[in-house]
Amino acid sequence: MKFELIAFDIDGTLTRSKSPLEDNPLIDTDMSDLLNKLMDRYKVAIISGASYKQFESQILAHLTTDGEKLKNLYLLPTNGTTLCIYKDNGWQCPPVNALTDKEKKEIYTAFNKMLAEVGFTIPEHVYGEVIEDRGSQITFSAFGQNAPIEIKEAWDKDHQKREQMVSVLKKYLPDFASHIGGTTSIDVTRKGIDKAYGLRELLKYLNLASEKLLYVGDELYPDGNDAPALSVAGESRAVKGPEETKNVILELLK
Repeated sequence: MKFELIAFDIDGTLTRSKSPLEDNPLIDTDMSDLLNKLMDRYKVAIISGASYKQFESQILAHLTTDGEKLKNLYLLPTNGTTLCIYKDNGWQCPPVNALTDKEKKEIYTAFNKMLAEVGFTIPEHVYGEVIEDRGSQITFSAFGQNAPIEIKEAWDKDHQKREQMVSVLKKYLPDFASHIGGTTSIDVTRKGIDKAYGLRELLKYLNLASEKLLYVGDELYPDGNDAPALSVAGESRAVKGPEETKNVILELLK
């Protein structure tokens, strides 16, 4: 099968996990070089629960500035609720599907109820917002989104803590979609607004059939935030980190 569009998750796929406190979570030089080469031969999409600002620091700051290459790159922040396209020498990111104040209040209330029910106490010292408003998505990060990677990776390696949290959230938020996100996060959007939605909108924009899409991510298990992509992509590759992602890219470049 000849793919035309290759889509990637960020945390655990292109990078380890986001944290401004160390350099490792940024894409490394090898990954940057591989993505630049991939853009010469394919359309490349990056979709994540992260905000556009995080895309800038984790990804864009380390890629080529060649506008012709960047025209083959498509960014989908907050799980695809925004599609960023490079044109006229800059990125254009019209927001869509912003949550209303009423919906946000309902989601915040549900998070607080869920945390009480599962017995999770917000740590005394956190690194940024624990429950963050991203416009079209509300994201919970157990220690704050900017926590050191060592703390993040040690907290919920088997995902059991967040699987329980998501199960409880679904009870309080039946009209919304709740998914396990990065290393310590849970993302809540309107139902039907997830990575599948974002990727379908991109395929429509590019006038491509779904079988032309290959998706690469590390959270493809049930309730993982990459799992919705399985219903859209012609094929998918499950990876356990950036080194495995590099191997996938190298295969595509052969």
